[in-house]
Amino acid sequence: MRARLGDILFKVAIGIAAVCLGFLSTRHGFEYDLSAGARASLGPATTALLETLDAPVEVVSYARRQGGLRPVIGEFVARYQRLKPDLTLRFVDPDADPGAMRAEGIRLDGEIEIRYRERSERLKVLSENEFSNALLRLSRSGERIVAFLEGAGERQPLGQANADLGQFVLALQEQGMRPVGLPLASSGQVPRNTDLLVIANPRVALPPAAVTELIDYVERGGNLLWLAEPDERGGLDALAEALSLRVLPGTVVDGGGAAFGLDDPTFVAVSQYPPHAITQGFVLTTLFPQAVALAQVSPPRWDIAPLLRSSLQSWNETGHIPQAGEAAGNVRHDAEAGEITGPLDLGFALRRNSPDPERSEQRVVVIGDGDFLSNTFLGNAGNREFGVRLFNWLVHDDSLVEVPDRSAPDRELTLSQTTLNLLGFAFLVGLPALLAACGGVIAWRRRRR
Repeated sequence: MRARLGDILFKVAIGIAAVCLGFLSTRHGFEYDLSAGARASLGPATTALLETLDAPVEVVSYARRQGGLRPVIGEFVARYQRLKPDLTLRFVDPDADPGAMRAEGIRLDGEIEIRYRERSERLKVLSENEFSNALLRLSRSGERIVAFLEGAGERQPLGQANADLGQFVLALQEQGMRPVGLPLASSGQVPRNTDLLVIANPRVALPPAAVTELIDYVERGGNLLWLAEPDERGGLDALAEALSLRVLPGTVVDGGGAAFGLDDPTFVAVSQYPPHAITQGFVLTTLFPQAVALAQVSPPRWDIAPLLRSSLQSWNETGHIPQAGEAAGNVRHDAEAGEITGPLDLGFALRRNSPDPERSEQRVVVIGDGDFLSNTFLGNAGNREFGVRLFNWLVHDDSLVEVPDRSAPDRELTLSQTTLNLLGFAFLVGLPALLAACGGVIAWRRRRR
């Protein structure tokens, strides 16, 4: 009886201990990342950033119920939730109300919106680099004043017409930028508190005094974004000369758009970008309808870096402009007319030491197209994201959370061409020959028996 009672008490004690351990495991735990480069955990820079966020963060994912996106997104966001418990994740099914999703500009399954302190930013690429840098931009205090030149038929920053920039400017407001109109012809001067001046395709020539003020603004160290168009009549040749640039005649025709399913050769699709802070880690394709090519003027007064380039199958067409559905091959390149074959530069980023003692660096971007940010084309591929990167760089909000590559070293196997040839020979010839030889040996042994 004593032995039996001892066994029972021992089993009860083991059961109570197991229950207690199970209860404690729900209250206390630990994690240790054994993956190569600790790639299953957030980096030190992200960890430090999360410690500075003193308000809740809401993440909204527009992912369908079908498919496997929701578990992937949930697992990714859970890494941030372990370090910041007041970071919440909510899923919205875009199929439940497609009209509302289109009105919100949601066109990609799995698109993510991050909200922090009444500001928001959207992501189409799920990575620690993109997610953490979005949080960094949203956490910055202070308002950036962006002045849009008006009075010469420019695109309206708050307009809802197809050619206006209303939808994109709304995204800028959500990131803490304040758009203001600037009728330079009547005001006469760009205010000194302007963080960025935008020239968006003037349709008529600006008064000479306004052009002079624009050049003076640049010479004083002001940041500038100039969205040019083919055959623009703004009278800004003097401004282009001050920027050490020249706007080439004609419209860019690009036969390489067929690879992206484009039937209009005047639509230039760009998927590869020259190295720059604006394009760092940017993998989305951008679309530029009826763009104009740009060229540098030597000797430059700026540090000029290319941002956008057309394909080898492009040129600046100065004669017949093809229409939608007309193949680029139907339009003949005419070298005698001064048409230049691609690749052609569609955008430049300029920088130099600022003449303004209150600013360390002056920044200018010139893009040979303004349609890509318009209400009509903003939702195409990565146009919106590229535009946001442009503005963030121009207003000096481009400090990034550096996330080094922490991929496993054994995920890729690099073989020389000789090794690949030997492996191919072994599988295609050697292995069948070995199997045939084994079969012959087995048949010979059976006959001998």
